[in-house]
Amino acid sequence: MPEKITINKRTVGTGEPVFVIAEAGVNHNGQLELAMQLVETAKSAGADAVKFQTFNAENLIAPGTVKAEYQKRTTGSEESQLEMISRLQLSYEDFRKLKLYSDELGIIFLSTPFDFQSVDFLHELNVPAFKISSGDLTNHPLLKYVAGKNRPVILSTGMSSLDEVREAVHSVRNTSDCDLAVLHCVTSYPADPSEVNLLAMQTMRTTLELPVGYSDHTLGIEVPIAAVALGASIVEKHFTMDKTSPGPDHQASLEPDDLRAMITAIRRVELALGDGKKTIAASEKANAAIARRSLVAAQDIPAGSVMTDKLIAIKRPGTGLPPKMLSQILGLTTRVHVPAGTLLDPEMFE
Repeated sequence: MPEKITINKRTVGTGEPVFVIAEAGVNHNGQLELAMQLVETAKSAGADAVKFQTFNAENLIAPGTVKAEYQKRTTGSEESQLEMISRLQLSYEDFRKLKLYSDELGIIFLSTPFDFQSVDFLHELNVPAFKISSGDLTNHPLLKYVAGKNRPVILSTGMSSLDEVREAVHSVRNTSDCDLAVLHCVTSYPADPSEVNLLAMQTMRTTLELPVGYSDHTLGIEVPIAAVALGASIVEKHFTMDKTSPGPDHQASLEPDDLRAMITAIRRVELALGDGKKTIAASEKANAAIARRSLVAAQDIPAGSVMTDKLIAIKRPGTGLPPKMLSQILGLTTRVHVPAGTLLDPEMFE
């Protein structure tokens, strides 16, 4: 399987710049104007893509379905999950406007489909990739339907075992040879860093031979930055205009300044990763002559002296004989007078 994919002419994978997805999700609270602000914020922060969620609430949630505990904590328990999600639904026309606005600003528009109708709509909207939520990892009919559109697929893997991830990958692969990437994820809001297990990314990369990234639900920006240091090719993070806004996801999201800080840090970390080859950096070369040491005359050494440890010191600078040559100098006889502090040179010996 390819270890790099292409999203809107952007190559994503090992050795490429991290693909940062600013997850707006439903933090628009069902308001198009706020959704457009989120697009602007994602672009301003330096994200590669801004992502929303496209769904028909009645096709997604059965009546009477209770809220998740974190949803009860953030929005109360009086209403059902269906009632809450219905308030957070944007229309297809809203999404058309968001896609057009994203294109105008020069940021990639993505949205997660939660039903077949939404898959068809986003395909018609010409999204450059499909992002599938962790909740649908085991929804093989939806996975196959998405794969059948032959667009790149980014698959979140929260709440799953490695075997379930393999099954999902096979479901996509048995339908299409579309580009495919997987995101490690812990579906908890907020996620406890002690449960994140970032090293699982390496397990999935080795096992699946696919581009692997990380979708983060922890508080703060440290964990996604660490994911980049461990080789994440994609990072996804929820953001909001205001963490105190009403809604299920705001509290576990980054505000604009923190989103910008995270992306800035990601770019610095990916620069620091390099190519893995242990070489001398260009900026180090001049310092090596100063910081390294050489073999130096520890005292005045008359001509005809036999070199012993007492006659040799190891001092800066590093422009003379390196310390590793000490054993080769011991026992040699000087043919000239060598003043104390002089860098030793082979020409000084018989």
